[in-house]
Amino acid sequence: MSHPRLFPLLQRFVAALALLVLVAGCATTPTETMLAVPAPAQKYAAVVIDASSGKTLFEANSTAPRYPASLTKMMTLYLLFEALEQGRISKTTLIPVSDNAARQPPTKLRFRRGEAIDVESAIRAITVKSANDVAVAVAEYLGGSEQAFAAMMTAKARQIGMRSTVFRNASGLPDAGQLTTARDMAVLGVALRARFPQHFHYFSESDFMFRGRLVRGHNDMLGRVRGVNGIKTGYIRASGFNIVTSYDADGRRLILVVMGADSARQRNDHVEALIQRNLSPASNTTTRLLYAEQ
Repeated sequence: MSHPRLFPLLQRFVAALALLVLVAGCATTPTETMLAVPAPAQKYAAVVIDASSGKTLFEANSTAPRYPASLTKMMTLYLLFEALEQGRISKTTLIPVSDNAARQPPTKLRFRRGEAIDVESAIRAITVKSANDVAVAVAEYLGGSEQAFAAMMTAKARQIGMRSTVFRNASGLPDAGQLTTARDMAVLGVALRARFPQHFHYFSESDFMFRGRLVRGHNDMLGRVRGVNGIKTGYIRASGFNIVTSYDADGRRLILVVMGADSARQRNDHVEALIQRNLSPASNTTTRLLYAEQ
């Protein structure tokens, strides 16, 4: 073979080898994807947990202190379900609504002095309407006072593995000392579904009848994404828009927490994006967050 013919062959060999190296590099180097976050960094927190295995699929600021807002009521309900299971109350037990409970700011059902609510209606008022007056009435009935009940809530939080949560009230209304984390809220969401499967259906309800009128809920994720079956939304100005979402379909069970969003719509869009990403995760991919102020 002459030297003039050898040189082009050598060029092609080197080019092919370079292409193989490039392909191999692409296969081993993680690709980066962007994820828009509907919140500033100082408010945003999120976590996605595989509820079957306990594996963390996604997290961002998941152990940073955040205000729970009405996600608080998940623990109020946990203790109410526990009282039902222990036989201390029944679904027909009447819970009196004190003047203090009736004075709570909205959202609420608006009771007059001397009125009461049965336990089953109270569950629906809290899960669907996020009624602050009912949450306080439950706290006073089960704990003797809302302050004593909040101490019970914090103790139960520690018992089930919520390491960084302190409750000061039963509703989630503003209190500088009432703090949690996205991870703790995920722990609570998993615990509610595992511990009280017979009551979890209440979190799937989007409305209920009370005294002849239809009371509509706040959780627009219900019916929006196939497989979403609860759990709870929350908002105060200091927290932004929060949500704990349960997903259960096609053999996949997820608990997702998003905290600090600028609006309910943006929060819900973000939850849907997280569901889609974690149902079909791209292998060898890293995620860079693009916060709202960036």
